[in-house]
Amino acid sequence: MQLSINDRDVFIATGGRAFEPALPAVVFVHGAGFDHSVWALHSRWFAHHGFAVLVPDLPGHGRSAGPALPTIAAMADWIDALMQAVNARPAHLIGHSMGSLIALDAAARHPERVSALSLIGTAATMTVGPDLLKAAEANDHAAIDMVSIWGLGFAAELGGSRAPGLWMHGSAQATLERCAPGVLFNDLAACNTYQDALTSAAKIKVPTRLILGEKDMMTPVKAGKALAAAIAQSRTIVLPGAGHTMMAECPDALLDALID
Repeated sequence: MQLSINDRDVFIATGGRAFEPALPAVVFVHGAGFDHSVWALHSRWFAHHGFAVLVPDLPGHGRSAGPALPTIAAMADWIDALMQAVNARPAHLIGHSMGSLIALDAAARHPERVSALSLIGTAATMTVGPDLLKAAEANDHAAIDMVSIWGLGFAAELGGSRAPGLWMHGSAQATLERCAPGVLFNDLAACNTYQDALTSAAKIKVPTRLILGEKDMMTPVKAGKALAAAIAQSRTIVLPGAGHTMMAECPDALLDALID
């Protein structure tokens, strides 16, 4: 569906069913440089099992108008505005990578909007290497190469996709290539400068699960567990052999972890 939020036209997928405000809500938040399409399997399952689903393209991403929002806090406030715009019930926020920081910050800043959290590929700090930041700032395709290579686990190098013939690296790169110039750098810089994860974590009062990839090179398990230790009602699930982009690498295992 198309909405206007803060005077910007935005696109929100709903998992193949019309959004029903009376149902329990689930909001999926994508990571840096990506869009709603990464949640295709997971959003459809929830939408067809009694939930009202919102899968937004963040401003400047996918089919939503820009510019991109410059900070994690601004993105978290935008999620609050989205939920207000559709009169959603308190939601289970599910975020991947940058999206996990947005979900965490939204839960700390707007606790009345959140019933549960699932943080995928997350960490207490998301430091971005200077070479990646420099390439992204220059709109150099090397930034897309780095994100797709580091973001996918070893199985992706050998095929690994549950869909025969699907090239996971190519799919990730194609999505990142659709970004407007400057959007990937905007997102990576927002992650790099966000230092409030542990402060936000201490404010979380809702059940929270952290879903981490055993082989994640971008947000290693150790960094995810450091964040989990700061959240009172947290549970950590480590997906064996998975890298950072679990939605593509092990979609069924991720879905099981979300609905467990």
